[in-house]
Amino acid sequence: MADSKDQKNKFSNYKKMISTADTHWKNADLNKISNLNVIIEGTNHFRDQHNRTFHHFCTTSYLGLDYHPALLNGAIEALKNTGSLRIPNSKNRCKLNILELYEQELSTLFSAHCLTTLSCSAASASILPLLASGTFTHNSAPLMCFDKNAHYSMNHLKAACADETEVITCPHNDMNYLEDLCKKHQRVAYIADGVYSMGGVANIEVIQYLKDRYNMFIYIDDSHSLSATGKQGTGHIRSNLKELDNNSIIVASLAKSFGASGGVVMFGNSEHKQKTLRYGGPSNWSQSLNSAAIGAGRASILLHYTDELDQLQHKLRANTALFDSLVKTKQQGNFTAIRLIHCGQPETATHAVYYLANNGFFTASVFFPVVAKDQAAIRVTLRADMTQELIKNFCHLVHRYWQDNNLPTLT
Repeated sequence: MADSKDQKNKFSNYKKMISTADTHWKNADLNKISNLNVIIEGTNHFRDQHNRTFHHFCTTSYLGLDYHPALLNGAIEALKNTGSLRIPNSKNRCKLNILELYEQELSTLFSAHCLTTLSCSAASASILPLLASGTFTHNSAPLMCFDKNAHYSMNHLKAACADETEVITCPHNDMNYLEDLCKKHQRVAYIADGVYSMGGVANIEVIQYLKDRYNMFIYIDDSHSLSATGKQGTGHIRSNLKELDNNSIIVASLAKSFGASGGVVMFGNSEHKQKTLRYGGPSNWSQSLNSAAIGAGRASILLHYTDELDQLQHKLRANTALFDSLVKTKQQGNFTAIRLIHCGQPETATHAVYYLANNGFFTASVFFPVVAKDQAAIRVTLRADMTQELIKNFCHLVHRYWQDNNLPTLT
């Protein structure tokens, strides 16, 4: 029997992670850039408990739909018409009729068999162990290959998946490594992001090639591009994937650019959806999306069929291009709205974010384990409803801070 010590920390090591990161989090608290409680002063403009007002520059509502009157009214009307927040039981037993209508409408919009969940984390917790067991691959358990930069909501499930099959981590976006795995193993499932929360995108062209050539299964979280890109907001993966077939599952947030709440899972067939409803615990426990979230989501769907969505996507691209012309980052020129201003050490990033917050702009100081050690950064995200003047003012402030503190040239 293997030594029990060998079974520990194969996929995670919380003790080590906390010992490494906790000082930096405490420093963030002391600098008043975390644990903030805010009230809304205006669109994307807040006041915190320290009486600072600032524009939010690390939001994930890239199109600005979190303040859209149609979505707010949709939430209010659905709550009034339904007369209750939710049906409090497992959703495969009994659910609100408007939730069924919502999933049908999402299925039409995204040309998929859609299932809603409370979050993308709940979706991944439901589906990834089932995928590892072979439930979606004709009872043949695949090798589970997680991209090194896959989001934590998926990464933390490696141990659960390893109880069903072999699990490995591959270098970020290394398609040659992934193809070698496909050549050596009968079945491979690739778990990755469509757009990574710390910048960068999946190579969908090569992923499509590996699917076609080796029957590779893909499970991709495309939360950061849903609605923000693609025709009718289908996102980076769905809009570029040749077909959402039996070897494909896409999960995405309905709480980012989509402007509502919860998550959506796009299946290639109804059987995979039904298996998840029956056996994917977190997707079917005693809570489901409440009526306000459903109402906002249904209003967002209607907006996705209008020219307004195209206009918002265009404004977002224009704002991102403006930022790129003023501040250089490694994400320069890519279609996402996520930019990381490299700082190196966590203390540098935290102090810079503290300065920005005190001068009217809230951003995020990101450090290990969110990014690699010594790769701390300021995480900036753009929105369609930001004015060009606001973006210019923010970028001017960044440059002024860099100059005043004799920091290396922005790259």
